[in-house]
Amino acid sequence: MYDGIVQELIDELGRLPGVGPKSAQRIAFHILQTESFDVSRLAQVLTDVREKVKFCEICGNVGEESRCGICRDARRDPSSICVVEEAKDVVAIERTREFRGLYHVLGGSISPMDGVGPDDLRIRQLLTRLSDGTVTEVIIATDPNMEGEATATYITRLLASIEVKVSRLAFGLPVGGDLEYADEVTLGRAFEGRRTV
Repeated sequence: MYDGIVQELIDELGRLPGVGPKSAQRIAFHILQTESFDVSRLAQVLTDVREKVKFCEICGNVGEESRCGICRDARRDPSSICVVEEAKDVVAIERTREFRGLYHVLGGSISPMDGVGPDDLRIRQLLTRLSDGTVTEVIIATDPNMEGEATATYITRLLASIEVKVSRLAFGLPVGGDLEYADEVTLGRAFEGRRTV
């Protein structure tokens, strides 16, 4: 434990997701020891993010306007929607440059252990987007874990009565990975998703 404000800084940094006590301490001491570190700039950016960033009124992605850049882009294919858990998933898919449709950010996944049910997610908004018949395909791109699977299953069942093609991202072995290190679920999914060459 450090005295006063140094410990407060470490504690606040440690509250960030993915930042454990050691990382928080390292970041805090980097800020303290690096004279060129612009603390006021960091504080201003944090304040600006809180004041300026909004969630898109259509898809739930982040942006500085009421509609995100993807929803405003007339070149995107409005007949295809990719459903993701978080806004960071949009960025990951965009980096592939494989998908040219629109997105729908759920804001999480179904997790009864954490008290998150379907009503806590943006599933109702998804159904509203599908109601006009423009969308012909929904691609479910939730995480390949228990919560992601539960969410995908729930959405798939909801969409069964709607005239829309529902698909799920394929799962399997990573490029450059070794079979001996793959878990059973990943290997099983790789076999299920195999294709003819």
